[in-house]
Amino acid sequence: MQILGAFMQTNYSYPLEPDWTPAEVIQVMKLYNLVEQAYEFGAKVADLQAAYRDFKVVVQSKMQEKKIDKAFSEASGYSIYRCMQAAKKSSRTQIKMTLN
Repeated sequence: MQILGAFMQTNYSYPLEPDWTPAEVIQVMKLYNLVEQAYEFGAKVADLQAAYRDFKVVVQSKMQEKKIDKAFSEASGYSIYRCMQAAKKSSRTQIKMTLN
């Protein structure tokens, strides 16, 4: 896995695979952006769940998902896993993550 690309408002790079198509990069980036939003401002649970479903179309193996989450967490401080677990367990329409 290579760390490529960067979001203009952040000081880190996103974990992106070089063999992903532009459409796949967009799908994965949507989840990254929503996870960031969940930590920084709050995000809609339905949006997170939809983005995660699209993410899983691109990242099908659990091992690859764990590697990506680890790289994303090391770069940003935000956990895709923790965010999606919170979204799954929430009875609210929106969640706001906190850093621990």
